[in-house]
Amino acid sequence: MYATSPDRPRLADYDVILVNSSAGKDSQAMLDEVCVRAEKAAVLDRVTVLHCALGHVEWPGTAALARLQAEHYGVRYEERHRERGLLLDQVRQRGRWPSSAARYCTSDQKRGPARKLITELVAELGPLHRPARVLNCMGLRAEESRARLKKVRLSRDEAASSGKRIVDTWLPIHEWTETEVWQRIDASGVSYHPAYDEGMTRLSCSLCVLASRADLIRAARLRPALAAEYADVEAEIGHRFRNDLSMTDIIAAARAESGQTPARCATDRPVRRAA
Repeated sequence: MYATSPDRPRLADYDVILVNSSAGKDSQAMLDEVCVRAEKAAVLDRVTVLHCALGHVEWPGTAALARLQAEHYGVRYEERHRERGLLLDQVRQRGRWPSSAARYCTSDQKRGPARKLITELVAELGPLHRPARVLNCMGLRAEESRARLKKVRLSRDEAASSGKRIVDTWLPIHEWTETEVWQRIDASGVSYHPAYDEGMTRLSCSLCVLASRADLIRAARLRPALAAEYADVEAEIGHRFRNDLSMTDIIAAARAESGQTPARCATDRPVRRAA
C-alpha cells in the first residue's frame, strides 16, 4: 500500500488520517504539511488531530492551542488523556520517573489513548468489507536524537493493526531541520506557543526528563510552582528526577540564574501569532 514511494504514502489510500499533536513546533509544521497534502488529494475530511492532554504539567494554553491549530485547517479535533491518572499520578504509582530507557510516559500517556481513538474512528466508518486503513502521523525529526535518526518515514505498526484495521505510521517531517520547521510555521501564519519566545526549544511537558539541562532550568524559572511540586514528588518517592540531575538541583540552578527572583510564566500572556 506504499503507493507513491516507499516513504511517502498516497493519502487517498487511507480511510483515517490521524495527526498526533502536542501543539509544539514539530507537530505544528507536520500538521501544515499533512493538511496541505490532504487538501490536494481531496481527503482533508479524513484528517483528525489528536492532542493527548497531560494536565497541569504541560505548558498552560497547550490544549487550547492544539484545538486552534486544528480549527485553522478546518479538520476534526479530539482530545484524550490517560484514564487511570495523569503523569504525576503515574510517577507516584510506579515510584520512579520515566527515563530514556523506560518511556512509560509516552506509551501510557500518548500511545495508549491514541490507539483507543483509532479504534473509535475505525468503528465510525461502519462496514467496509475489508480492514480499515489508518495513517498515524507523528512529528518526529531525525536531527533530534540518534533513536529518531534510525526511524523510517513510513512503516507498518503491527502492534496497532488487527483483522479490522491496518495502521501505518508516517513521519512527514522526519528529514526536516529546525530552520525548515520554523520557516513552515512562519509561512502558515498559524499561532505557535509563546514558550518558544521565552527560549524553550521544545514544548512537551514543561519539565521533561528528556529535555536539555538548559531547558529544564528555564522551565523551572518560568514555572517555579510546578518545579516545586516535582521536587516534592521526588522526595516522596525517593527517586531522582534524572540520574544526572535532581529537581532540587534544577531549582537551585534556576534561582542562581534569576538572582532569587522567579520568572513570570511565559504563558500568562495570550498566545501570539507567528511573525
